[in-house]
Amino acid sequence: MKHIVVTGGAGYVGSLLCPQLLELGYRVTAFDTCFFGESFLPHKHQNFRLVRGDIRDTNALARVFSGANIVINLACISNDASFELDERLSTSVNLDAFEPMVMAAKSAGVSRFIYASSSSVYGVSDQPNVTEDHPLVPLTLYNKYKGMCEPLLFRHMTDEFVCTVIRPATLCGYAPRQRLDLSVNILTNLAVNKGQITVFGGAQLRPNLHIQDMCDAYKTFIEIDPARIQGQIFNCGFENQSIADLAVVVKRVVEREFPDLGDIAISTTPSNDNRSYHINSEKIQRITGFKPKHSVEDAVADLCRAFKAGLLPNSIDDDCYYNVRTLKAIQAA
Repeated sequence: MKHIVVTGGAGYVGSLLCPQLLELGYRVTAFDTCFFGESFLPHKHQNFRLVRGDIRDTNALARVFSGANIVINLACISNDASFELDERLSTSVNLDAFEPMVMAAKSAGVSRFIYASSSSVYGVSDQPNVTEDHPLVPLTLYNKYKGMCEPLLFRHMTDEFVCTVIRPATLCGYAPRQRLDLSVNILTNLAVNKGQITVFGGAQLRPNLHIQDMCDAYKTFIEIDPARIQGQIFNCGFENQSIADLAVVVKRVVEREFPDLGDIAISTTPSNDNRSYHINSEKIQRITGFKPKHSVEDAVADLCRAFKAGLLPNSIDDDCYYNVRTLKAIQAA
């Protein structure tokens, strides 16, 4: 039975991915600080283990990596809004801790290391299709450090230590550890619980990806012939849409799912967030065969079902759904 360590396993993606890896027959260890809780993890499964820890603790990582075959590295201070936090926190976690973690995995005999970078490394681009060869134009420490870590990983690559990078689009949809600070999820939360949508800017182009497709991509990367992904960087997105167009999709789906809300108004206000890029994800499909199957509309519908089921209580005010708000509240350092 292969053993997979998911750093950040109690996060937005990890909370959905870990149970699915268990269903595939893997032994799974989630390594996480659990800033956002952990009750939603599959604790009752005999092949699951949670280790509370910080990726800055290389000795703890080394113990967890011992006997592991694959590492999926999701742990970080996320996302671009983390500029509001103490710069030292993002620097120590997202940059300084990264290469020691890679070295610890390699020393422990891990054979495959999958790094979750970000498509936000492209910053602003007016190119119609941004491929993996596009220059990196970081606008925040988050996307700057994501890009800086990529060559640090490949520095340690060998035939026995397969290294690959995925640059995901902005994720959307429901997961056990829900985030409501990502564009589609923000708009859906406002539509359902405020009866109106506020769009900041609107013209910015953003690539989007359903969170289930993100999990499916990781499952592809753990099972694929390593020669096909060794030393490779892959964009991973599906629908490239403007924020204004996303608001229209959200309005349509929420009005359908919650007819009692009536007409949901969309208002626009200026924004200083000028991140805008349109990624091309043909490479990942061509080389790995992975192709997203879920739309932004599907993600909005999933969130609507979660709201109806009472799975997202107090979604406007509770800090647990918002990364930066939570880290500020607990004074993370």
